[in-house]
Amino acid sequence: MKNYYLISGDILALLLVTLIGFISHGEGKTSFLSRFLAAFVPLTFAWLILAPWFALFQPDIIASNLKQLWRVPLAMLFVAPLAVIIRSAILRVNVQPVFVLVFGVSSAFGLVLWRGLYLLLKRKS
Repeated sequence: MKNYYLISGDILALLLVTLIGFISHGEGKTSFLSRFLAAFVPLTFAWLILAPWFALFQPDIIASNLKQLWRVPLAMLFVAPLAVIIRSAILRVNVQPVFVLVFGVSSAFGLVLWRGLYLLLKRKS
């Protein structure tokens, strides 16, 4: 059950970061929903597939120590390129290296914020 909170929070964090990215580029209207999903779904899929390899869903490791948050950006080094390749295949566009970098850094940032908040709330309870 502990994984439920981590996984749900991760998905929500990725959703918010992706949404903020679209809104910051002036693409916050419903007409961009298909492009939003073409970014969010591959990112979430890649995260859910690769994060376990970095022990990111093991509460006793990742959710017990702030020093373990380094695993999130490390995992994102692999998650972002995979997600962008999937996105590029869906949209039939070329992979832009700068997009991979921004996509990965912003996603890692959102996940680190969420995971840090999770740790602080867990410690208080």
